[in-house]
Amino acid sequence: MISQEEKFCNFLKLKGLKFTPERKTILKEIFSFHSHFDVDKLYDKLREQKEHISRATIYRTLPLLVGSNLISEALRCEGKISYEHIYGHEHHDHMICIKCGKIIEFRNENIEKLQNEICKKYGFKAVEYRLGIRGYCNKCSKRSKKERNLYGTG
Repeated sequence: MISQEEKFCNFLKLKGLKFTPERKTILKEIFSFHSHFDVDKLYDKLREQKEHISRATIYRTLPLLVGSNLISEALRCEGKISYEHIYGHEHHDHMICIKCGKIIEFRNENIEKLQNEICKKYGFKAVEYRLGIRGYCNKCSKRSKKERNLYGTG
């Protein structure tokens, strides 16, 4: 497997674009994350590293990274898009707590198998799919049950 830098360089070359120092820095920073990130989190992290890269440059670079299959849009919640790096990782799905924002990643072979069967049945060639389940994590679910009991609304 080639490095993420090589993969991105090859993608940019096919598009007639350059692998600028700013793009290299953004790529490096994204692959240092071990969790989901949004533009603000990435921008703040770059600022902490004393990098002077504008939000506009980040906004222009993220679609290129998505297009090169290095990262993907993981979630859309409350107007924000969260990304994650996917290169070299197995596909997985997400559950997000609508109270505390906790993200739980999971992989289920039955879901993967069902998706493939459905695509086959309809002669459909899948390129990507995302499953996102919104609800309450165990902690928030328990807290909300306690609140309902406390206020006599349960």
